[in-house]
Amino acid sequence: MLEVEGLTAAYGPVRALDDVTMSIAPGAITAVLGANGAGKTTLLRTLSGLHPAKKGRVRMDGTNITALAADRIARLGMAHVPEGGGVLTELTVEENLRLGALWRKDKRDRAKAFTEVYELFEPLAQRQRKPASTLSGGERQMLAIGRALMGRPRLLLLDEPSLGLAPMITASIMRVLDDLRAQTGLTVLLVEQNARSALSIADRGLVLSLGRVVASDEAKTLAADDQLRHAYLGF
Repeated sequence: MLEVEGLTAAYGPVRALDDVTMSIAPGAITAVLGANGAGKTTLLRTLSGLHPAKKGRVRMDGTNITALAADRIARLGMAHVPEGGGVLTELTVEENLRLGALWRKDKRDRAKAFTEVYELFEPLAQRQRKPASTLSGGERQMLAIGRALMGRPRLLLLDEPSLGLAPMITASIMRVLDDLRAQTGLTVLLVEQNARSALSIADRGLVLSLGRVVASDEAKTLAADDQLRHAYLGF
C-alpha cells in the first residue's frame, strides 16, 4: 500500500526526517512511535503532502506521490487526521462530516457513509445537529476520524488520536480502528505517544529517534524488547 524510500524533510536548517525507509502492507496497522521531536508528525505531514520532502520517494499503490499536492493525494485514497483533530467547532457534527465527502460524486454512497460513521461512533449519531463546540474531547476526536472516513480512504494517517483523552475513550478509539481494519481492510498508519496502546492493535511498529528509524519489527516483538521499551517507548 505504501512504500517510503530515503525520505528526508527539514524545517530550514533542522532535519526533521533523515533517510526514512519503510513499507506498509494493505490492511495492516503500523504504529509509529518515539519521543516528542522524533519526527512522527513530520512523517505524516510529508506523506500527505502538507510538508515538502527534501529528498526520497513515496509511493502509494505503486503511484509516485512524493511531489503531489495534498488534495490530489487525498483523492488517491489517503486521509490524514492531524494531532488535535481539527474539527470546525462552529459547524454541526453533520456539517463537519459532510466536509469529508465534498469531493465524492456518488450521493447514495455519501448517505451510506453517514450511516456507517454513526454506527461506528454512536455519540455522534445522538448529536448530529449539535455544534461541534458542544462535544467532549473524545467526541471531537471521533468526529475528526469520522470526517476522514467519509472520503472512503484506503490509507488512514492518524496523529496522536489518544492525546488528552481518558483511558476508556482511548481504548474505544483503538477498538474502532481494529474493527475497521478487520471489516473493511483499511490500512492505518498510527502515530502514538501511548506506545502500549498502539502496539496492542498494530501489526508492525516503527520507532523514530531524531528523525531516523531506530527499530522496525512486528508489534509483539517491539513490545517484548525490554531495552527498546525503556529507551524509546516509555513503558
